[in-house]
Amino acid sequence: MFTVANGIILRGLNLNPIKANIVVDDGIIIEISQNAHEGRIIDVDGAIVCPSFLNGHTHIGDSIIKDEGYGLSLGEMVKPPNGVKHRALAAAEDEAVIEAMRGTMWEMVKSGTTHFIDYREGGINGVKLLRKASKDIPITPIILGRDDSFYGDDPDLSEVRKAIRKLLKIADGIAPSGFGEISDDVANLIVEECKKAGKISSIHVAESESTQIDSLAKLNRTEIERGVNSNFNQLVHCTNPKNNDLNLIKNSDANVVVCPRANATLNVGIAPLNEMLKTGIKPILGTDNVMINSPNMFRELEFTLKLMSVTYNDYLDPCELLKMATTNACPFNFGKSYIEIGQIAEFNVIESFSKNPHLSVINRSETKNILYTINKIINQ
Repeated sequence: MFTVANGIILRGLNLNPIKANIVVDDGIIIEISQNAHEGRIIDVDGAIVCPSFLNGHTHIGDSIIKDEGYGLSLGEMVKPPNGVKHRALAAAEDEAVIEAMRGTMWEMVKSGTTHFIDYREGGINGVKLLRKASKDIPITPIILGRDDSFYGDDPDLSEVRKAIRKLLKIADGIAPSGFGEISDDVANLIVEECKKAGKISSIHVAESESTQIDSLAKLNRTEIERGVNSNFNQLVHCTNPKNNDLNLIKNSDANVVVCPRANATLNVGIAPLNEMLKTGIKPILGTDNVMINSPNMFRELEFTLKLMSVTYNDYLDPCELLKMATTNACPFNFGKSYIEIGQIAEFNVIESFSKNPHLSVINRSETKNILYTINKIINQ
């Protein structure tokens, strides 16, 4: 048992700042109050106690080729099966991929991330490699697999179903690349089998303007519309919504993951976060491909804050932004906790630099400013 004392706690799903102490017993928060003092006392002297980060979208397999291919188009970089990433992964030895992924996971741990959602290439073997790589690292990977049988204009649906079921035995869900590579029939199979298994179905949509235009030209439906109609749990990017796309998302059960630094690097646009928030969508923030971005959520937060204000001439609420890296993931059962009595203790204690704790974390903090990371894996 221990008490984190004299902290500014960002409490609950809404990250309401209060000055209080937190008592943790066997990895669970058992008391939050100004008078709590039990067990070992950790006096943090006004530091900010913030839920640990969830990185909502990564591809950590491409850690083996950091900064390669800069300046190429989205398709040249990441489109399966012949993008720079896929050729590199196909040629790499398993141990090289494992070591590169381990390095990335330790980078995430050191910068306050305790959970991440990974789009894992390589089928069953790809999932197994990430499980092996993460085995003794204090981080929780949420692994979404995919299989080459998904691709093409006329896939064998019986083989696709077999591949999905095999993947779901060891993965946390299924995540094909996008509608440019799979048919709606394959998409529907993925969602159907994930729903049966109680697991996550996720897909990239509307990452670029061109994929939206192609989808409208071929099917008279946007990629976002196709994702919603297929009932995917999670839609990644939504950088270029059209028509009624945002209202479709709002009225669905899908969550949205945005990756502003990756979208900017690949020159495909900027997700309209201000408009999403006004619509009632509560996005989750991710860093995307390690080959083009570090997985550091502090960097993603600060970049996003400033990019939105200059792009849309409208300031982004810093509290709403910080939720995108923390509590917005909680309702979707990604294993993330928030700071409240009865919840698993998973939080960062970060030096305070200003009277606005949300902006202090987003605008001022770096990895070196994390005093402690409390993690359920460590607590176990």
